[in-house]
Amino acid sequence: MKKKVFYTELSYVFGIIALAIGVALMERADFGMSMVVAPAYLLHLKISQYLPFFSFGMAEYTLQAVLIIALMLIVRKFRFSYLFSFVTAVWYGFALDGCIYLVSFIPDGGIVSRVAFFIGGMLFCSCGVSLVFHTYISPEAYELFVKEISLKFSLNITKVKWIYDITSTLVAVAMSFIFFGLWHFEGVKLGTVICALVNGLIIGAFSKLFEKTFVFKDGLKLRPLFEK
Repeated sequence: MKKKVFYTELSYVFGIIALAIGVALMERADFGMSMVVAPAYLLHLKISQYLPFFSFGMAEYTLQAVLIIALMLIVRKFRFSYLFSFVTAVWYGFALDGCIYLVSFIPDGGIVSRVAFFIGGMLFCSCGVSLVFHTYISPEAYELFVKEISLKFSLNITKVKWIYDITSTLVAVAMSFIFFGLWHFEGVKLGTVICALVNGLIIGAFSKLFEKTFVFKDGLKLRPLFEK
């Protein structure tokens, strides 16, 4: 079967939208967020108690801005891709807030619907990550940080990703205790553990499916800009 062309720019757009839908569904399920977004979610929960307008999406691009600044201080350089990563974070943040608003209209069917929300959220998130992996456009700061640190210090990217995920989880647990009291878990729950165990496998499955079906090709001549 002849593979169809899938433009990498569309892979970027659809990937961010899929991530936003996935996180919105997981937030609705309330079984715990993925270890990557849990710190931003906790920041949103705490600050929104005093500033109701401070949304989950705003927490995302605020935290990612801090992460990008930390990255520049560590690697001691600035690249256009770093700046555009913040653009990606803002666009994702707006998409996330929009998806949370739309998901709120879905009727609540109790534990069955929460499980469905969680499973759907994991699938959308994994699909989104896989799509973002197939584009040259700057990803969110989380993925960019892992990639650039591994390149800077010639480290295995899988190990750096693992260390980052573990660190993010520990930070989220600490934030939960500090913000909401000792042994009171918010954001980091059973679903967080499940995500940590199966996300990699699901992302890999989506990548194999996409690569079996499509040829990823640039539609615009912008790749050199993001490689500077």
